[in-house]
Amino acid sequence: MLVRTPVELGAFLRDRRKKLKLDQSTFAKSIGVSRQWVIHVEHGHARAELGLILRALDALDIRLDAGTEQTSARGSTRPAVDINAIVAKARKKKA
Repeated sequence: MLVRTPVELGAFLRDRRKKLKLDQSTFAKSIGVSRQWVIHVEHGHARAELGLILRALDALDIRLDAGTEQTSARGSTRPAVDINAIVAKARKKKA
């Protein structure tokens, strides 16, 4: 599945959590967050901390696959997002 927005990611996480028969509270405890955090993420909150999102993906056995190029629906190719550069830049600003 190609996820392009926080809302799509939230819906995907919610669907997977439900397929695993986990309620929000149990899931929240398993990744060390509040139930309210799970609610926000499942509704597409755009400012969720990346580390927590990655922990949630791992807890739900969801693989994150990042490529180097991406083809749009129109057939054009554009470079994919460099997640390592984004994280490094965010850490640099924080320090």
